[in-house]
Amino acid sequence: MIVEIQGIKELKISELNFEAPPSKSYTHRAIIIASLSSGKSEIVNWLKCDDTYATLECCKNLGVNISEENKNLKIFGTKGYLKPLSLRLNCRNSGTTLRLITGLASLATDEIIITGYKSLINRPVGELASALKSLGVNIKTRNGYPPIKLRGKAKGGEISIRGDISSQFISSLLIIAPYLKNGLRLKILGDLVSKPYIDITIDTMKKFGVDVINNDYKIFEVQEGIYSSNTFKIEGDFSSSSYLLALAPLLKTKVRIRNLNPNSKQADKKILNILKEMGCKIFVKRDEICVEGNSLEGIELDLKDSPDLLPTVVALACRARGVTVIKNVKHARYKESDRLKTCYIEFKKFGVKIEEMEDGLKIYGAKETKGSIFYCHNDHRLAMAITILALASKGKSIIHQSECVEKSFPDFYKYLLKYFTNNIKIISL
Repeated sequence: MIVEIQGIKELKISELNFEAPPSKSYTHRAIIIASLSSGKSEIVNWLKCDDTYATLECCKNLGVNISEENKNLKIFGTKGYLKPLSLRLNCRNSGTTLRLITGLASLATDEIIITGYKSLINRPVGELASALKSLGVNIKTRNGYPPIKLRGKAKGGEISIRGDISSQFISSLLIIAPYLKNGLRLKILGDLVSKPYIDITIDTMKKFGVDVINNDYKIFEVQEGIYSSNTFKIEGDFSSSSYLLALAPLLKTKVRIRNLNPNSKQADKKILNILKEMGCKIFVKRDEICVEGNSLEGIELDLKDSPDLLPTVVALACRARGVTVIKNVKHARYKESDRLKTCYIEFKKFGVKIEEMEDGLKIYGAKETKGSIFYCHNDHRLAMAITILALASKGKSIIHQSECVEKSFPDFYKYLLKYFTNNIKIISL
């Protein structure tokens, strides 16, 4: 899909109002954990996007009875006894699906192949495969990358895993831990990145009746047991909402978003602190957040635990006074694209000086940015971040491959067209 953006010269709307889309992270975890539970669960207000449909279809292919009713999912749990309907699971382009479903599939006794689209088979899984092998799973990969061939059934015990590549490896192991004989004691080697995503996993497990002992993110312990069924409502997504909130300073307006939990465990809730530090005013209610945009100031920040915010912060930094330094986010190179590289390539086109470092970026903010021709590198977060800065830039921008927003926020352009019908044009599907 090609999108044409005409930069906004002067916004005459004093406030933009949105409803936050449901959380992708919580939706993935709720579907898988409900699939393992002891009875019928209902997932309320789940996110419908390419990634979550990938998880849904993989669970169905592993023999889980799932039905859609309006905005809810009804899932009949398997108690951990999986009877696959298909021995080949397609994770599409979802890295979260790939890692979490690999753990789930290790509970089956059949030989299962896990694969996905071309871009997915470059996402590392070696550490997770090694951990599952330590738990007795017969597992093979393509030198640490998909496709994966495995045959369970995983057993419990004490194992170690590196924490500096992907928190999804740890989440995958924790989710299946209650169904391992004698449970699991998981030791983390080195530094653990994206800790809040582990918190989301632990929180979802607790809602389904299983506790995780977290010893300062160094050792996790889970007792053998079983998940209880539950009615689980998915909260709003801070990652997707970050692009909408960033419109406030970029367009010098107010943005109000409903269905955002200010006490959320989501990593990307950090966008509120970032916007505040860069000069915005933040107003928080029970389930609503308002950002009043002001001129932005460059800052230095660590995105180790929030790598998905990288493109949003780069878009903001391009219009901030002074220099913004983003560090400690080397693991962003292992996303849908090498996000440090692709942000460097694409955001320079706005006329901004950017320096790429091994673990971050240095952005020299500009008073004015200009439109250009952009490519999304099959990266949904890059596409959305380019779009919001294009709206605040001088002239016309052409954004190629923007259909990738379907991965996490299918209604992204629909949200924007509510206010910017004269500035956004879908010129090719």
